[in-house]
This record gives sequence, C-alpha cells and structure tokens, in this order.
Amino acid sequence: MIELSQEFGFDAAHYLAGSAPENRRLHGHSFYAEVTLRGETNPATGFLRDLGEVDTVLKTIRAELDHRLLNEIEDLGAPTLENLAKFIFTRAKAVLPEVVRVKLRRPSYGQTCVYES
Repeated sequence: MIELSQEFGFDAAHYLAGSAPENRRLHGHSFYAEVTLRGETNPATGFLRDLGEVDTVLKTIRAELDHRLLNEIEDLGAPTLENLAKFIFTRAKAVLPEVVRVKLRRPSYGQTCVYES
C-alpha cells in the first residue's frame, strides 16, 4: 500500500459568529492543506496517481479558497478548521477517489485539523 501526499497553501479571511469576540471580527490566516492518497501503484505506470493530475485538482480547490472571504463560500458552512478540512477532502475525493486524508494546518497558531475517511 502506498501513500502519496501533496500540499498547497492559501490565504483567506473569515469571521466566526458566536465565538470569542476577537474571532467575530473579520480576520485572516495562512492555511496549508496536505492531501493524502492511498492505494496500490499501477503496474504499467508505477504511479498511484500522476502528481500532475493531483496538482491540477488541488490548484482548482486552492482557487476556490485563496484570497476569499470563507463565510461566502457555498457548501462550507461555518469557516472553522474542521469544516475547511472536510470541504477540501470532499472536493478532492470527488475527482481523486484515492484521497483518504486532508491535514489542514494554521502554523501561526500551531493548529492542525485532520479529516479522513
């Protein structure tokens, strides 16, 4: 069994209604998402999945999130780390069925959230 991961970063703003006062105001973060695929390699190609294909899918997801107000993104819900990880997972898994995990990091706060199937 092989695991293959690729990371992408994005910067986005959000606010969290109903949370601590400092989080209710509009503010931004830098996020880093690591998307992991798992499976067996194709004997003919030696790949689990061509990294060029993975990169193309992740660039599309990044474009949905980067420099956006996360509260305005449809299907995201409250823009928490948990919902962001699930959102990225769902988007990636729809195109790359080998996706098994998304690890979302916010290094400036030392925070990480993992969503996996």
